[in-house]
Order: sequence, then C-alpha cells, then structure tokens
Amino acid sequence: MKHVVSTPIQPIVSKDGRLEVHQVLSWEDNLIWLLVDVNSREVAAVDGPEAQGVLDYCASQNLQLTTILNTHTHADHIGINLDLQSRGQLASMRVVGPKKRKDDVPGVNELVDEGSQIFFGESEGTVMLTEGHIDGHISYLFKEFLFCGDTLFAGGCGYLFDGPPSKMHDSLTRLSKLPKDTLVFCGHEYTEDNLKFAWSLEPNNFKLRNRIEDVLRIRKAGGCTIPSTIGTELETNPFLRSHNDDVRTKVLEFAPETNMLIDSQIFAATRALKDSKMYRSELPVPLPEI
Repeated sequence: MKHVVSTPIQPIVSKDGRLEVHQVLSWEDNLIWLLVDVNSREVAAVDGPEAQGVLDYCASQNLQLTTILNTHTHADHIGINLDLQSRGQLASMRVVGPKKRKDDVPGVNELVDEGSQIFFGESEGTVMLTEGHIDGHISYLFKEFLFCGDTLFAGGCGYLFDGPPSKMHDSLTRLSKLPKDTLVFCGHEYTEDNLKFAWSLEPNNFKLRNRIEDVLRIRKAGGCTIPSTIGTELETNPFLRSHNDDVRTKVLEFAPETNMLIDSQIFAATRALKDSKMYRSELPVPLPEI
C-alpha cells in the first residue's frame, strides 16, 4: 500500500534537548510517532497499525523500542500491539493505555486516565482524556509535544463515532488552551482535505490562504504537513473557530435550526457539514494556486 507521504519529516528535538520525535509512515496515511529519550535511545511508539516499519526504523537508527503509548482502540492504532504480540515481543514491553478501555488494549500493563502523570526516560508527561472520537480516547502531552491520536487533526478533527458532539467540543476546547507553540502530532495525514473544507467556510481568512499554499506546496513534493501547532490551528481550523462570523454564517445556512448562542451546537453543525462532503464539489472560491 503506497503512503500519501513519500518523504518523512526529520526528527524534532524538544526545547530542553531531552526528547526527540521521529516519524514512521504506515499503511496509506497513518503516522506513527516515535518518542525517543535522547540519553538512553529508548523509544515509545505512539499507536500504529503494524510493527514492521517501527522495528526496521529502530534497527536502522540504533534505537530500542521499549514502550507503546496507545491513544485509543481503533484497529489502525492498536494493530502495532497485536503485531508485536504475534511476534512474542509485546509481553516484555511497557504498554500504556486508557483506563476506560482497559479490556480493549492488547498487552496493556499501565492504565492511565485524565490527569495521570507518565514518565519516560528523564521526562514527565501528562495524560488528557480527549473523548468524542470514541469513548476512552486519551492524548499524551510531553513538554511541547502533543500526541492526540484522532481527536485534533491539522485543520480538522476526528469523526464522532461515539460522540456526542459536546464531548468532542469539550476535548478540542481543552486542547486549544495549550500554549500556542505546542506541536500537534496527530495520527493521520489528512491536512489537504481538511483545509479544503476550512476554505469552503472562510475564503476571506488570509492566514488560512497562506497555510493552504504552504500545504499544497509540501504535499506536491511528497512531504508531510504534520506537526502543526496549536497557534496555527486556532487561526485556521474551523472546529476551533465557532466564534468566527464566516464560519457561523455558513453553518447557519446548512443547519438553520442551530442555536448560535451555544458553541457546542455550532461545532456539531460544522462537523455535520463536513460529513456531508458538499465542500468537495461546491467551493465558493477556488483553492489558492501554487
């Protein structure tokens, strides 16, 4: 299966120099993030549909996979657990997963929930309960690195399989309050399509226009548009912009029954509008050209 990205990003080093994030491409658009302790060269893999790419990458970079951090229990995020289990390698690893889905995470031996502190090497992270995509979904925050699975995407958010919309809205609102320079490492390369939807709502947003031009340029060259930042998402992600007049106007046209005084209802209508896929054929203004 050919991946939509042909050139992975280069490793990113944390501000204090203790952690690195590496990227492994998997399946068609999955992004497996490897959190590396710089001193020990131990690796925590965040989700993934399979293990081979991670094992090959670690071998090539002289890294040691010791930990799995699972955000949620969809097959393309716990497949790495099952693959390692079939190889007889999972039992010796530290497997961290959501307490609320403890029976659904293969090999889990460390259960975490909202506010849990988690240590990796010399660094401490925090767990945030970020439900809405599915029940029990969690995100991991290590320093300025946010691993948010399928909750917040670059330019978008995850489908509401379990919902309800108010729960996802609450999760996104909490993430949006993180420092603006927080790096957003989500689970998929969906940015181009997400921004096409954003453009259908806000064609007068010049920061969105600039972002689209950058993303189209990166994707044309086969590059990856992740990570984003919380600051960028606040400026261009429609699911964090229920306050914006253009977003509100488009949503009201689509769902006139929406209570525009309640942000979570504006969010719900925005998500429903994206799910309709109308934007893929009905853009009010053509996409910027590069």
